[in-house]
Amino acid sequence: MKAYERFLSYVSYPTMSDENSDTVPSTKKQLVLAEELCKELEALGLCDAKVDSCGYVYATLPSNCDREINTIGLIAHMDTSSEASDTDIKARIVDYKGGDIILNDKKNIVMRVSDYPYLENYVDQHIIVSDGTTLIGADDKAGIAEIMTAIEKIIASGKPHGTVKIGFTPDEEIGRGANHFDIEGFAADYAYTVDGGAIGELEYENFNAAGAYIKVNGVSIHPGSAKDKMKNASTIACEFNSMLPPDEVPEKTEGYEGFHHLSSISGGIEKAELRYIIRDHDRAKFEAKKAQFVEIADALNKKYGEGTIELSVSDSYYNMKEKIEPNMFIIDRARKAMTDCNVAPKIVPIRGGTDGARLSFMGLPCPNLCTGGENFHSRFEFVSCEAMETISEILASLILNAAEQEKMAL
Repeated sequence: MKAYERFLSYVSYPTMSDENSDTVPSTKKQLVLAEELCKELEALGLCDAKVDSCGYVYATLPSNCDREINTIGLIAHMDTSSEASDTDIKARIVDYKGGDIILNDKKNIVMRVSDYPYLENYVDQHIIVSDGTTLIGADDKAGIAEIMTAIEKIIASGKPHGTVKIGFTPDEEIGRGANHFDIEGFAADYAYTVDGGAIGELEYENFNAAGAYIKVNGVSIHPGSAKDKMKNASTIACEFNSMLPPDEVPEKTEGYEGFHHLSSISGGIEKAELRYIIRDHDRAKFEAKKAQFVEIADALNKKYGEGTIELSVSDSYYNMKEKIEPNMFIIDRARKAMTDCNVAPKIVPIRGGTDGARLSFMGLPCPNLCTGGENFHSRFEFVSCEAMETISEILASLILNAAEQEKMAL
């Protein structure tokens, strides 16, 4: 089966995670896809396929080598972002010849080259899009489809390979994908998440990440008699935001530049809340950004009275670079697999995070590979059928090359 055919099957399963849920996984609907993936892994002939009590899918492709070589893991996540609907996805394949793509004629939803100039990279390819009212879930069901197809290719080749461990995780989009990952049971020497973007991307640097929650406590009184009495929590919340550097935001940064991002704001006169994410590749700059939040909170408490601002900052994950650099052969092997499949590797920093970042700090070195998708977390998300098939070949080559490379090293 082709990777894109698998993907089109997976998108019929709604799997959005929920950051407000206390359950594991955060939504029951993720378990429906998990069970189906487990059945598919069993049908492919993998042993010990299971869905554990936390909704993680695990399976093993046993080694067929006559010697012991490294065990490699391939990991992707099942959940999708809450930024766009995951329900009733109407995916279709476009034979793209260039120009704008009408996603929904009735609702006049158009994916325009002027907004997404990299569409031109996909001329003469077949790309999968939605009807403009939902995402398609290439982040990261494309990764799952590519891993499944790679495993099928490896088995069909009959060539020697080491043990391959498969892991499909829930709740990655809400930062919990590695929370209950069974590192010891997975028992891989190293792994790759397949959760990146355009074909050729290879990533082993990601943001250091934190979340900030600000609660503003105000005083409400009739506006007609408010002078020197009212303390408007919403106004103070806006003041807090205005004291942050205006150019250090996602819409004004790129590459290695960090940012603070106001993800939500709500409130009234007595109470207001702000939620931020804080990101930077450089650890010192990351710590400075967090300290800036503390300084602003202290300044506003001094101005309006102690307890006006309640600030909580918590770290989410760190830059995996420090854990990957001592194991750069992992990156070299990924590069070779790409070049063997006529794909030019492009090492880029992740302007976000993956399960691999946290897994690397948990003892499993785990860089990130491309999926062939673009515009993730968006109604304008798309993925290339041709890229998905090539990436499945890259993954198969990665596993088969490892056996040969370790044989030559003996």
